[in-house]
Amino acid sequence: MEVTVLGPWGGFPAASEASAGYLIQDKGFNLLVDCGSGVLSQLQKYIAVKDLHAVIISHYHPDHVADIGVLYHGRLIESQVGEKLPPLPIYGHPYDQKGFGELSHRSYTEGKAYDPNKELHVGPFTITFQETKHPVKCYAMRITNGEKTVVYTADSAYLEAFNRLADNADLFICECNLYSDMDGSKMGHMNSTDAAKIARDAGVRTLMLTHLPHFGDLEDLVNDAKQTYDGNVMLAESGYKWE
Repeated sequence: MEVTVLGPWGGFPAASEASAGYLIQDKGFNLLVDCGSGVLSQLQKYIAVKDLHAVIISHYHPDHVADIGVLYHGRLIESQVGEKLPPLPIYGHPYDQKGFGELSHRSYTEGKAYDPNKELHVGPFTITFQETKHPVKCYAMRITNGEKTVVYTADSAYLEAFNRLADNADLFICECNLYSDMDGSKMGHMNSTDAAKIARDAGVRTLMLTHLPHFGDLEDLVNDAKQTYDGNVMLAESGYKWE
């Protein structure tokens, strides 16, 4: 099981990078988790557009779905100049009709609703969900292949429920849009201490801070997290591969 960071930025991408996107691979299966601005460009450093097998979306804010339309065009053009591709399944929650409806584009991408109260099986992965605390409906995910487990918070303020979702995770990809002296409870985001507290209480092996802010010294996020959690802490970086 490999995880490649395609986009670590919150809100909008830094120059030549991308907002939220992660490529998770196992047994030849390629799953894209979130598809923010710039993600499709980053994806093609590792696989061709035609080799993507499925996409799953946490919520419909632009920094997590901006490249869905671009992905559709990529599949369309690949089908026109090469062999006809099957519809690409894009899994999303059904509680935003407009956002969910925009996952389907003719016969090239097909929106598929997941039930956050049930396990979802996609390729070799089993995915379970946790509703987050965010201004819109958003779902965190626990993704396992039976051997390794990755947990992705998507966007959220601090929730004790993450302790259960992230229990003993090998990799905990936790949003960290704020510094430790900032309160994200009303805006639906976490700071470095929030992320570290979950990592500590859940007993995760590696804490990866993501959905990064465009201000301040990012190394302060790591240093502050280490005051609470004594495990491995790192910043998500474009192109970083975990396995």
